[in-house]
Amino acid sequence: MPRLTDARKELRRTQIAEAAMRCFSRSGLERTSIADITAESGLSPGSIYTHYRSKAELVQAAARRALSERAAVIDEWVASDAPPDPDELLARLVASKDPAAARVAVQTWGEATTDPAIRAIVVDMIERTRAMLRDCVTAWLVKVEHEKPAAARERAKPIAERVSALYLAQLLAAGLQSPTEETI
Repeated sequence: MPRLTDARKELRRTQIAEAAMRCFSRSGLERTSIADITAESGLSPGSIYTHYRSKAELVQAAARRALSERAAVIDEWVASDAPPDPDELLARLVASKDPAAARVAVQTWGEATTDPAIRAIVVDMIERTRAMLRDCVTAWLVKVEHEKPAAARERAKPIAERVSALYLAQLLAAGLQSPTEETI
């Protein structure tokens, strides 16, 4: 049997993680089984376990994937000639949220209250999101408001904290909507 290339392995891991996210969103973390993920992905259980040792590892991969996707978008905003001001930053974040991913995020936050491994991931994700938002606000203060970088970085911290808190509140609200409410 031919060995999978690194690119093919990554593609397969992505396929599995996306299938897991759909299952987690639809049925919840607790009620989703590896059999559900197997059926959703169209792969064999052996293939799933070749790439992920457990469902917990799949939750971790899904969380990291969501963060890296968000990071790519925020990095584009930071690099632009006119990064968004805090109000526009929040509006863009809210407009780009995925209701299915929000449901999984809320479930993951719940799991973080009792599972130290999940807690570590959630805390890391929140801290990294805040850091990205601080970078974006700093870029806006420097490029648009023409502040000196050191002063802008200090001023950006409490602003980014508020944007982060409001964004997390919006994710919670979206995560608590049922799939039928999303289309209304």
